[in-house]
Amino acid sequence: MLIAFDIGNTNTVAGIFKQDALLHKFRYHTSNVETADELALKIRMLLDERNIGKKEITAVIICSVVPALTGAYADISTRMFGASPVIVGPGVKNGIALLYENPHEVGADRIANTVGGFVKYGGPLIVVDLGTAITFDAVSAKGEYLGGVIAPGIDTSMHSLSKRAAKLPQVSLDKPARVIGKNTVAAMQSGAVFGFCGLIDTIARKMQKEMGGTPKVVATGGQSYWLKEVSETIEAVDPDLTLSGLLEIWKRNR
Repeated sequence: MLIAFDIGNTNTVAGIFKQDALLHKFRYHTSNVETADELALKIRMLLDERNIGKKEITAVIICSVVPALTGAYADISTRMFGASPVIVGPGVKNGIALLYENPHEVGADRIANTVGGFVKYGGPLIVVDLGTAITFDAVSAKGEYLGGVIAPGIDTSMHSLSKRAAKLPQVSLDKPARVIGKNTVAAMQSGAVFGFCGLIDTIARKMQKEMGGTPKVVATGGQSYWLKEVSETIEAVDPDLTLSGLLEIWKRNR
């Protein structure tokens, strides 16, 4: 089986694949102060909960936007699983052309999203990933990475708002019944959901216009679940798109 690690700034998602099937997925908070031994213990416990023995894992792929943790996960791969990991980045076969001024600046997660999105949906395509930041990735009809957009993430913005405004609480990201809130929580939820949806729709439309044709717009990330009901541009929500991209990259490098 293959274990794919998607290490983000806020959360890490790990997926267990048997051939092409995603059997298990778990998410945990990213901490860049944990040692490789502490991370190994956490991963071992999560595998044990799903009755997966470490000897069943024969391959590892790592996608990391936290450089301080990349080495720790590589160490875990060799010590715990006896596998030399594929680390998404320069020198790894991904099958796409990065048409960026400096290809080394393209995040590993954005490469995985591009590969996974193009394999599953074809091109042209726009992938919207909602995480610590909201990223937009433009993929050509040929599967080329054209560039993208980076905007502040929802949790990042709402946490900053609560921190700087003493009377405003932290709120859960739930779709309010109406735009005009009748209390502070509802008003903040409206601002978050409809406000960020407006940001996403506006940027997606402008990208479609620049790209030409009719690029499909697909959303992924831990906070993408509510978009399909509210957005006017999102055509599909695929929470496991990054993991799917990692599976495909691993296939191209095994």
